This record gives sequence, C-alpha cells and structure tokens, in this order.
Amino acid sequence: MKSEKAIVVFSGGQDSTTCLFWALENFKEVETVTFNYNQRHKLEIDVAESIAKELNVKHTVLDMSLINQLAPSALTRDDIEIEEKDGELPSTFVEGRNLLFLSFAAVLAKQAGARHIITGVCETDFSGYPDCRDVFIKSLNVTLNLAMDHQFVIHTPLMWLDKGETWEMADELGALTFIREKTLTCYNGVIANGCGECPACVLRKKGLETYLQRKGD
Repeated sequence: MKSEKAIVVFSGGQDSTTCLFWALENFKEVETVTFNYNQRHKLEIDVAESIAKELNVKHTVLDMSLINQLAPSALTRDDIEIEEKDGELPSTFVEGRNLLFLSFAAVLAKQAGARHIITGVCETDFSGYPDCRDVFIKSLNVTLNLAMDHQFVIHTPLMWLDKGETWEMADELGALTFIREKTLTCYNGVIANGCGECPACVLRKKGLETYLQRKGD
C-alpha cells in the first residue's frame, strides 16, 4: 500500500532519478525540487525539468545561488579544476550543500503538506563527502523535526548501495534504459553516457558494467 506525499530532491542525475522512480512506487503523490546554485552546467536544471514533465510530477526550482559566493567549488566555477587528491575532499565538494538543500526541501515539503523527503545521498560511494553520511541524515532529520515542529521522514534509498547496486535498483524499477539515456551525471555536462573521463562518469560506467556482468552470470 502506497504511503502519503513525498518530495524528491532532484538533480536529473542517475541517483536522484532512481530515487524518483522509487518514490513513484512507494508514495501516492510525488513532487520534485531542484536547486539552482550556479552549477557549472545549467543543462542539469533543464534535464531535471524535462524528466519531471515526462513522468508527470510537479517540479519546483529554488534559487540557491548564494552557495557559490560562500563555498565555490569545481561544480560551480569553471576556473576550478575537477580533481581528486588522496587525503583530501574532491574539488567537486560544495560545503554545506546537502544541509541547505534538505533544509529548504523541508520548508517546501511542509508547505506542500508532505512529510517525506527523499534524497539520493550514498555513504558507499560518497567520495568522502561528510554531508552524504547516514549519521548526518539522521541528525538533520531530528533537527528539522524540532525546528519546524513537523514529523519529517528523510529517506535515503541508496545509502548503502554501490553504483552497481544502484543500477540494479533502477532495473528492478523498470527504469534502467530511461536512466541510461535521459539522465545527466557528467561533470562536463554530457547527457546519458557522459564524457567517460570525469570522476562521475567513471563511477557510473564502472557500476553499470559491474551490474550487467553480474546480471549476465
């Protein structure tokens, strides 16, 4: 039996689109929220809008461009290289992003009469991002409930999955081809299979190959 209403934090990428399909399976009514934080590729917002429209869910875009002033990163600045160094957070890390996104999603959810918030954060493939950890999500869930006197439930369907298992979930939801062809994960702004070279594309491709190999065995 499907539960009540949910808001999906939605970027139009592989993970959040998998979460959107998961939400449509589990909730009576689903909306999406996308954040404009001056990300390197505005195409991300267009892709999110297009997917939401195709799946017939309400889509809201919120302006969060202030993040770029406070915490510039390779995701928001062309003059910062996309790189990963041992012992350091990747240059794609945006300080406080999930804290702010989930807080604003909660405000939107309460106004929309929703208790459930869904996000695609994942500790298994989290690249060291502190705001993708399960302990952070649980802590924020309690804080939001206290701050807004509302019984939110933050769902993280991908928290303990690696990328291969995320592809497996997409397949089980009947969305494998859709996600392969219509999502934007690439840091260089290439839809579907992406550039094949940036860290996001390498992770996505490796996960897909792992899943397809496992499925074929």
